[in-house]
Amino acid sequence: MIDLFIIKVGGNVIDNPELLQSFIGKFAAIPGKKILIHGGGKIATRIGDKLGIVSNYVDGRRITDADTIDVVTMVYGGLVNKQLVAKLQAAGCNAIGLTGADANIIPATKRPVKEIDYGFVGDIKPEALQTAPLQSLLEGGITPVFAPLTHDGKGQMLNTNADTIASSLAIALSAFYQVRLIYCFEKKGVLRDPADDSAVINLINKDIYQQLLEDKVLSDGILPKLQNAFGAIGNGVKEVLIGHAEDVLSNTTDQVSGTLIC
Repeated sequence: MIDLFIIKVGGNVIDNPELLQSFIGKFAAIPGKKILIHGGGKIATRIGDKLGIVSNYVDGRRITDADTIDVVTMVYGGLVNKQLVAKLQAAGCNAIGLTGADANIIPATKRPVKEIDYGFVGDIKPEALQTAPLQSLLEGGITPVFAPLTHDGKGQMLNTNADTIASSLAIALSAFYQVRLIYCFEKKGVLRDPADDSAVINLINKDIYQQLLEDKVLSDGILPKLQNAFGAIGNGVKEVLIGHAEDVLSNTTDQVSGTLIC
């Protein structure tokens, strides 16, 4: 029996006020213990532009220089995180906004410079997570809401992929709970044809995943989610589901839609 839901909501949902408000209502209605991890959306880019800080990307990944880490810390850890917490409180969900630095829950290491210098980006080892503070919050009926930020233990905040944070939290907490990890975004699941929203692949195991890779039918955007999903399944997480934000409530029941990873 699943007794903890760890749910990551994508940046495209954060950027859509109507979709976000609907998601908030459904997330708040999920009974029992739950954790929310949110992406950043395009808000940091818009605010950075206003401040004259140009966003830099390589292969879809943000380069986080000294100015950018200041912006994403303000926007992800402040504006976006606290707005989500306020909306959840209004919906009757007692939530608390966190980054990985709070209570030292998610220590990370700055990504080494190889072919590309990603700047102040954090890599996580799930075994380094401090789960006791989270367990105290969960057992006290409080829902943690994580911004996609970690820290290096030396005073430096680090920008960190929200999918990876969700997977790492699921792995670390699977020692204490039966965990279902749910990735919510603006699609119905993993699609065989990215242009066809009805082409949902309902089940993916390692063999099917390998075949999909060989057939090159998966979009680049879904690959990190699948990599994190299989990493979680291989390290104690009971179930991983990828689906639409609108289906988040039903996806915490036995009536799931989307793509089940096993």
